[in-house]
Amino acid sequence: MTYGAMNRGVAQYRQVGASSAAYADPYELTKMLLEGAIERVSQARHALAQGDIPSKAQRISKAAAIVAALRDTLDMKRGGELAERLDALYEYMDRRLLEGNLKNEAGALEEVASLLREIKDGWDAIPPEARHVQHKNAIGTTPAPA
Repeated sequence: MTYGAMNRGVAQYRQVGASSAAYADPYELTKMLLEGAIERVSQARHALAQGDIPSKAQRISKAAAIVAALRDTLDMKRGGELAERLDALYEYMDRRLLEGNLKNEAGALEEVASLLREIKDGWDAIPPEARHVQHKNAIGTTPAPA
């Protein structure tokens, strides 16, 4: 993750209400961004079910901003095929969020939430010792030294 991308990620996470992002290492920041996106999509689905369209739109907008921040952290040069696939997946999620918003389509929102949970599950499965490797990984983060 570049310094600029890290700062954008911190700024985005602060906008959604998590001040601890400024103190998180890149691994934790990515984890918080994923959690934040999942939560915003869940809130949007709830708002849609309640018929609260303005709140639904606001939550989807925040989720899309977080997905964009995650996409910005990708290191396309060093991440290879994994970074390319994640880039395409994040782009797809952005389209589905837009469709869910425009068409009030709960299925699109659930699909995005499911994809985000899969990515987060994979992220959570990274062994602690691998989180502190001193090189950029495919999704662009440079974990802090142990």
